[in-house]
Amino acid sequence: MTPENDAPSRNFPDTSWSAVLGVRSGDEGVRARSLEALAQVYWKPVYKHVRLRWGRGPEDAQDLTQEFFSRALEKRFFDAWDPARGRFRTFLRVCLDGFLANEAKAAGRLKRGGGILHLPLEFKRAEGEITMAPVPSPDTIERHFDAEWARSLFELTVESLKAACDAEGKAISYRIFERYDLEGSDEERSTYAMLAEELRIPITQVTNHLAWARRRFRALLLERLRALCATDEEFQKEARSLLGLDV
Repeated sequence: MTPENDAPSRNFPDTSWSAVLGVRSGDEGVRARSLEALAQVYWKPVYKHVRLRWGRGPEDAQDLTQEFFSRALEKRFFDAWDPARGRFRTFLRVCLDGFLANEAKAAGRLKRGGGILHLPLEFKRAEGEITMAPVPSPDTIERHFDAEWARSLFELTVESLKAACDAEGKAISYRIFERYDLEGSDEERSTYAMLAEELRIPITQVTNHLAWARRRFRALLLERLRALCATDEEFQKEARSLLGLDV
């Protein structure tokens, strides 16, 4: 269960910032900040989709990823999205495919670094992940995009949890969470007893630290997810898809 002070309201609060709504704002500054927040989660799925679905090389894919988000801001791609008609990430992928189809028709028009929005993205890391994973088949490429979206969301939340633990003097909680929930397979995972011995603390403290870190991770994940949704219904649907639970 999420702690009461971290639990999201079942009624989608007016004060909860939504990047997918902000990206359609009439305020250019709000649009830019919202798009950057969306790009944090979506840039890696976009890059991998360009590489795997469209067969573009790493340099072209880097340029096209940057250009897609720049063009989305400039041309207001996402203004046409209707939350009642489907998930935002599906609409974004459709926009991406349309953008790439137009770029293919106008080959050579894109100039490196010509976008109006520059995002500091770790393309080498994404490229390494591509080389280590099986290539998705044509009939699974759309599911692959969704899976990469979820993976990016979880990765960003892990980073947020680490930062929160460091700031709050709970590094041991993150260490236990990392060792038990993130590292190795089920067969290789450290047991509570092993972690207690390694950290020289009682097993009860191991369970308490892990429970706290899991609650905090869940709260941070839901907070980030709210920014990627426009309605309470969408938020609940995405939360069930990611966590298998109603929130």
